[in-house]
Amino acid sequence: MQQNNSVTEFILLGLTQDPMRQKMIFVIFSIFYVGTVVGNLLIIVTIKSSRTLGSPMYFFLFYLSFADSCFSTSTAPRLIVDSLSAKKIITYNECMTQVFALHLFGCMEIFVLILMAVDRYVAICMPLRYPTIMRRQVCTILIVLAWIGSFIHSIAQIILALRLPFCGPNLIDHYCCDLQPLLKLACMDTYKINLLLVSNSGAICSSSFVILMISYIVILHSLRNHSAEGRKKALSTCTSHIIVVILFFGPCIFIYTRPPTTFPMDKMVAVFYTIGTPFLNPLIYTLRNAEVKNAMKKLWHIKITSESKR
Repeated sequence: MQQNNSVTEFILLGLTQDPMRQKMIFVIFSIFYVGTVVGNLLIIVTIKSSRTLGSPMYFFLFYLSFADSCFSTSTAPRLIVDSLSAKKIITYNECMTQVFALHLFGCMEIFVLILMAVDRYVAICMPLRYPTIMRRQVCTILIVLAWIGSFIHSIAQIILALRLPFCGPNLIDHYCCDLQPLLKLACMDTYKINLLLVSNSGAICSSSFVILMISYIVILHSLRNHSAEGRKKALSTCTSHIIVVILFFGPCIFIYTRPPTTFPMDKMVAVFYTIGTPFLNPLIYTLRNAEVKNAMKKLWHIKITSESKR
């Protein structure tokens, strides 16, 4: 991994250098990370255990929660540990691994959100053909393709990262390793690599966002022909999905679809989509979804009852 490099490790500057603020970061992001893992694992266990959550929407929600947990884990633990460390050192190999994991699970989340939009489109616009089109075998194939696509995207990102030679400064003005802050440290002209970055990550974020918003506009337009109860249920589901899409893709597009320049707000924007969105997703999908809430209540009622009998 260390070809064309005299740098074997990097120093992450983190979100702040102030000791008091670093302690606050440790407490706040520990709560966020624990909440993210517990919330998403709760959704995963509920969907796996409940017979009422067997529809394609919950099949995809299962993988969204898994991707969220892994996506947050690729950055949050190091941010939390580094907030108490005097020197935030990350080796070159660890840095490249973080770049790969960040893009693998981030891209997987994008693809799953698209699949969830496709599922809602078919369910609302083609209700009679829905059971045939979105049968379990098709959903499984789509998820496998999503993993393959995410892996290819991550390989492309890591190839770009490995092409960067580092021979001087090793201070990364960020809390994690990603291509944008690494481009600033490379001792070469990074114009072409930045174009490749924008055409890869930037294009995926932008095109996916446009596709998702168009699909939801079509869905909302088609709701005029449904009953009042059907409209209410579909609106509740679609609203949850649209909130997640805007929260995730807004910061993502801001980071990956611009020239190789950095702004002071970049780190906070990155925090929002790498840690904030995975934390909010379980809340959005459970608080606005009666089926998930009821399934969770039944699951915990059964567990409490079985424990009391012992």
